[in-house]
Amino acid sequence: MKQDEIIGRETEKVMLNDVFSSKQSEFVAIYGRRRVGKTYLVREMFSDKFSFEISGLANAKTKEQLLNFSLTLKKTVGESIEMPQNWLEAFAQLSDYLEKCEKKRKVIFFDEMPWMDTPRSGFLTALEHFWNGWASARKDIVLIVCGSATSWIINNLINNHGGLHNRLTHTINLKPFTLSECEQYFKWRKLDFSRYQIAEIYMAMGGIPFYLSKMARGLSVSQNIDSLFFAENPKLKNEFQNLYAALFRNSGDYVKIVEALSRKGKGLAREEISKLTKISNGGGLTKVLQDLEYCDFIRKYHSYGKEKRNTIYQLTDSYTLFYFKFIQKNKHNDVHFWSNSNMVSTLALLHSYKVWSGSPTINKFL
Repeated sequence: MKQDEIIGRETEKVMLNDVFSSKQSEFVAIYGRRRVGKTYLVREMFSDKFSFEISGLANAKTKEQLLNFSLTLKKTVGESIEMPQNWLEAFAQLSDYLEKCEKKRKVIFFDEMPWMDTPRSGFLTALEHFWNGWASARKDIVLIVCGSATSWIINNLINNHGGLHNRLTHTINLKPFTLSECEQYFKWRKLDFSRYQIAEIYMAMGGIPFYLSKMARGLSVSQNIDSLFFAENPKLKNEFQNLYAALFRNSGDYVKIVEALSRKGKGLAREEISKLTKISNGGGLTKVLQDLEYCDFIRKYHSYGKEKRNTIYQLTDSYTLFYFKFIQKNKHNDVHFWSNSNMVSTLALLHSYKVWSGSPTINKFL
């Protein structure tokens, strides 16, 4: 397995190595926000070990998902496959193929699985039957599923109360890079950034590997940030909208909440969130807040000396904070917004910059 090009992820690599060398079938769910490197991790670990790999289609109907499955299996098997009429038939075809597969350890990778579970498709029922009725009884299956729609993974696999209850053997919540891992990543890419510059980059986009991969050699940090977020056709154009739409169905309420939280650095109580967003203070709000917490966009804490029930929710995602603080406010579409404002030299002295940058964390890193 290739591991030399995986920065950090030490715990995850050990776990996945153990899964592959296990003497029983394994069912692994990997979740985390969009662009955090879930697919990259699995492919680098197992790319030459896959018996079957498929990725769900975004915004596709059941018929299109089944066609995608059929075409992928046909390409894998190397012969004609009858188009399945439903997911039970599709998983039966996969079982038939795997029984004939000569690999000692059969790694099956379902990428973006939540997209496959279209309304009234019966996907979860079929997955349950595939695992409980066939795969779990064997000793040679490694089923790895992942998806950016974290709430789907949590609700339908990790916290499943039906046939998949307690069926997962391992879960991985893949986190963004730490500052230290960002430093390792830039050294690996031979990008010569100082620790202060790395901290500034981290403040703008967090430790999201995909965003960091867009940093170009030969440009200053300010020029890179302009290129990513403020240029006429920025590399990460529409990323904010795509980020929340990919993670959450009906993402409007999620965006309302993070926008409200972005205006109050210390966070808000749920009653305040409800009032500001006009979202009813009930079960729906609870679910949205839980989903945002699962995806590491927000954290909750209790104010010192306050009653435990007085929970405060705080926005912690660097990119989301940066979006509302600067990208959204670039009303004149200044393509050199970050460079022209000379943010590093002028805003460092301002209270607003210090609040945004989280200077204690940076000083600790430096």
